[in-house]
Amino acid sequence: MQRDEADAESSNSSDGGPGELVRGPLEALCGELNLDEETAAETMSNFTRTWSTYSLEGEVKHWLACALYAACRKGFIPTVGRGIMEGNGVSLTRILRSAKLSLIQFFNKMKKWMDMSNLPQEFRERVERLERNFEVSTVIFKKFEPIFMDLFQNPREEPPRLPRSRKQRKLQCNVKDLFNFCWTLFVYTKANFSLIGDDLVNSYHLLLCCLDLVYSHTLQCTHKDDLLNPSFTAKLSTSDDDDGEEPPCIIGTLCDHYDGLTVEAKGIKQHYFKPYIAKLYDRKIIKGNCLLDLSSFTDNKKALNREYEEYVLTVGDFDERVFLGDDADEEIGTPRKFLTELPMGSCTPRKNLESSLQQHFEKRRSFAPSTPLTGRRYLKEKEAVITPVSSATQCVSKLQSMVTGLRNTPSEQLANIFKSCARNPAENIQNTVSDVQKRFCHQYTRPSGDQPGSHIDFAVNRWKLAEILYYKVLESIVVQEIRRLPGKDLTALLEQEIFHQSLLTCCLEIVLFAYSSPQKFPWTIEVLNLSPFYFYKVIEVFIRSEDGLSRDMVKHLNSIEEQILEEQAWTSSSVLWELLQASETVPTCEEVIIPSNFETGNEAGLGHLPMMPASPIIHPRLKEVRTDLGGSCRRDALPLSPLSVHERYNSPTAGSAKRRLFGDDGPKESPVERMHTTPEITRIRIVPCQTSEQMCLSPDKTLLSGLKVNVTGIQTASVLQYSQSQSENGIQVPLTAQALISPKSQVSRTQDVCNISAKKPKRTGSLALFFRKVYHLVSVRLRDLCLKLDLSNDLRRKIWTLFGYSLVHCTDLMKDRHLDQLLLCAVYIMAKVRLYYTLAI
Repeated sequence: MQRDEADAESSNSSDGGPGELVRGPLEALCGELNLDEETAAETMSNFTRTWSTYSLEGEVKHWLACALYAACRKGFIPTVGRGIMEGNGVSLTRILRSAKLSLIQFFNKMKKWMDMSNLPQEFRERVERLERNFEVSTVIFKKFEPIFMDLFQNPREEPPRLPRSRKQRKLQCNVKDLFNFCWTLFVYTKANFSLIGDDLVNSYHLLLCCLDLVYSHTLQCTHKDDLLNPSFTAKLSTSDDDDGEEPPCIIGTLCDHYDGLTVEAKGIKQHYFKPYIAKLYDRKIIKGNCLLDLSSFTDNKKALNREYEEYVLTVGDFDERVFLGDDADEEIGTPRKFLTELPMGSCTPRKNLESSLQQHFEKRRSFAPSTPLTGRRYLKEKEAVITPVSSATQCVSKLQSMVTGLRNTPSEQLANIFKSCARNPAENIQNTVSDVQKRFCHQYTRPSGDQPGSHIDFAVNRWKLAEILYYKVLESIVVQEIRRLPGKDLTALLEQEIFHQSLLTCCLEIVLFAYSSPQKFPWTIEVLNLSPFYFYKVIEVFIRSEDGLSRDMVKHLNSIEEQILEEQAWTSSSVLWELLQASETVPTCEEVIIPSNFETGNEAGLGHLPMMPASPIIHPRLKEVRTDLGGSCRRDALPLSPLSVHERYNSPTAGSAKRRLFGDDGPKESPVERMHTTPEITRIRIVPCQTSEQMCLSPDKTLLSGLKVNVTGIQTASVLQYSQSQSENGIQVPLTAQALISPKSQVSRTQDVCNISAKKPKRTGSLALFFRKVYHLVSVRLRDLCLKLDLSNDLRRKIWTLFGYSLVHCTDLMKDRHLDQLLLCAVYIMAKVRLYYTLAI
């Protein structure tokens, strides 16, 4: 960061500190907030230490707000009757108002401040939760406004109230009061359910419950005609009353018209909202048969605001009533005014705020996932009209449709398959499922600072969906394995605990993603103590076995696989290093990539750069759609049939004895090797294998045979000579006497086998599959990078060769690092070498 010249000149003091440039604004902030001297002194000390190391860009008061917030949230203060309060009772909203800093600006600066000040991880997680809660609230409020105006009158069209004397204390509830009361009731209720606050789906359904409650009480109000929107009554085709004694319920209607899920919303209302409202009545916070009566509304409004203010000071940080203020745009830095206020297409500051909010959400990727780079050729971006709430509720609806009518137990067909195994794995599977359930529910309900162990129902409901999905997908996987490997006993696979843990984790990840849960990957594998390398194996299997996944679910799993391939599998604690040590060699790109997916025309001595093959994760609906770089259909670029689950989990586990990784089950070599000469001419080399009548392909460069074959047949043929070299995994091809006399017939046969070899890599197995995906990911990113940097194809291939050499021969460079780091180093080195030779010439 660069400090402004004026700031730099003002800060020159004898001790090198910020001096009076900071002391004045800090004293003004502390005075306005009525802070104690200890907090002010700690803020000054921390700011001075950071100032001496970094250059701070922008207004000093904004950085002071970050330092002040960190100091205010340090430690605990005992209170009377309320136990212990975190911090000193100064809310973030007050700090930002005093510093004239918007919330979006605060989050951007606070991330930098935490890095510069090296603040503890606990504080960082607090800021992340706060930002997530802010984003959810922003989205919910944008949905709240239009729904409210459909049910009630427009608050902005209401005439101002006439001044009243002090004796006339009780005021009749108007539309604006109703708007503020409904939002305050929502944020206060949400604040008391720790697992709802940053959950988009649950928060939205809780909002519908609040609207339902306020609407039902409005129907009982004497001046309801002044509040209700008369056009909404036409939408009430049927009554949703539970019985004749309770007020009308419009939850079903709201869900039908505003992207809600009726089952989820009614569950929230019955099990959480109604008991909580009853509690508020018992505590006398709200009272009256009708909340909006003239005799009780003013007291209800004051009591609710008082309770929420106490919550913000003791537990919370962000006062969500800021959305209701006239200066909300400036305080939040987001659009919040009514959608009908300005004409579409007008160029106003509000449009800049909308752009700022959109950029903030895209940067955070908090809601709908962006399409991963490896999948952008296969999935188009979602239409802009889809809102975060509708996207989330559609995802939940899709999940529910996948498990409708199923139970969280093995089906009859799956149970029969278990019984047909040499050893019935049902008991071991149930033990694994129970163990994962206990660990998940315990970690899911762990407190983030309040109410330990509360709301266990949320965890149980999420787990039940994941368990149903697990048994469904497990059955699909087992049936596919039986068809793929007829007659093979699946006991060895079904007894592998790591396979079931991975599959359960994948199901949990889908459920948490569908509900927009704040628990983001790798939270699931961390709480279940599952290695990322083991977890990635099941992702492609899961997608191929469940065709009911939505496009967002597929993209989410694709992004998880990319995270594992690029970084998480390379950590020093990863089992990948033990597997590499056991196999002794790192597979090269030529060994694991399908031969037909290599670029043609590579220069001699350069590594083969893969083309843009099929996406590493292919949904069943997309497996018939393939496009090459030019956009034309390529049937010859179809990928190999994926490894079976047995092959994926049959590789040696960490700590096993060193042996051949793939055994005799893997596909063997083709008897033909294509040597790159020109696109029209292919050099074929044939060598003897175990007997004089069998031949196979060898990578040895001392091959003695050379037959030049063009696309139409033989061009020239040399005398066949024999060599004792043979490939380790080559396919044995009969070499008859007729072939020795007439090479043309043998070449015809080798051309047929060549077509087979173009679709089979030299090495298969779980480790080879991992590196195939790694090479594919890096090749896609390298192409994208070279396109943006305008690098030539020749330089791109040289960069690829350097990267491949580094990964194979200097694999330790990747330990605790990111693939992009190694790739960028290769780009930098080759660019420097090219520049050196250019200048030398």
